[in-house]
Amino acid sequence: MFVLVNESPTQKFKPKKGLRQRDPLAPFLFLIVAEGLVVVIRKVVEKELLESLEIGDKLTKVNMLQHTDDTLFFCKANFQSVFIIKVILNCFELASSLKVNFQKSCIGGVRSNSHSLQCFKAILNCEVMQTLFKYLGMLVGGCHKRSKFWEGVVKRVRNRLGRRKDKFIFMARRLCLIKFVLFFLPLFYMSLYRMLAMVAL
Repeated sequence: MFVLVNESPTQKFKPKKGLRQRDPLAPFLFLIVAEGLVVVIRKVVEKELLESLEIGDKLTKVNMLQHTDDTLFFCKANFQSVFIIKVILNCFELASSLKVNFQKSCIGGVRSNSHSLQCFKAILNCEVMQTLFKYLGMLVGGCHKRSKFWEGVVKRVRNRLGRRKDKFIFMARRLCLIKFVLFFLPLFYMSLYRMLAMVAL
């Protein structure tokens, strides 16, 4: 690799240590490795070893979604699918040297009985997900037409604007901060849900 100094590349050198935490290169390297997992899932689906979830009027098949270092698997609620996912993750660990933390992972079911979920939990060695949960700071499973659903958004905005150190900055910077917080924080939530008129920030 080489480094750009004043827009000119230096001599090439071999890195001797791993990336430091929060290195901007880390997400890109992770995506390269995670792409291998996507290819494996596609091959398994092509061989009909894993039943994908079909959603919408066009019955679009969905089996996996990824966001940075989070991965969501979707499959039919049967023992074969759950066992195949366990095998894929174990093989991924051996191939990439990235360890999957099953203690931090969860399994959830839609229209699945509790006995099946407990059996799947034993196979994957993880926890059972509750119906109302947070993913990427967004409540999933709640009713966005109730004011209680938006309490977390209101709290985040108030906490961000109510910091003591923000009170001592210049007025122009405070105005930029207020516009940024009032615009971008609710926008993230409103990209999925329609905000109620009664919600007061």
